[in-house]
Amino acid sequence: MTLPTPPESPLTPPAVVRYTRAAALAALLALIALGLAWELWLAPTGTGTLALKVLPLVLCVAGLWRHRMYTFRWLSLLLWLYFMEGVIRATTERGVSMVLAILEIALCIVLFACCAVYIRWRLRSTAAAHA
Repeated sequence: MTLPTPPESPLTPPAVVRYTRAAALAALLALIALGLAWELWLAPTGTGTLALKVLPLVLCVAGLWRHRMYTFRWLSLLLWLYFMEGVIRATTERGVSMVLAILEIALCIVLFACCAVYIRWRLRSTAAAHA
């Protein structure tokens, strides 16, 4: 026997929206941690100034935390820069850097999918609330 689920109020986002936001936040924080660890400790390419590449991602954390639709939208576009970096470095470097680049590609794909699902369901739930 299954228990009935309580009805969601119009102010509460659907479960899919909440779960995709949590997954997007986790993937974003993992991408930030990967970028910092990669450039500072695991396979540094210079003086560590390339670690500044994660700064735009850090600025997205607050927007994702607050369910800002605008942040989800422009993050889904910004991700392609990190995806391209991962593809280039995965095909030109060897060893640890290649593995880290493949991990960066995977995190970008997961984060993009989470952003896309979040945006779609959020728009759908908003349209349903106004209908």
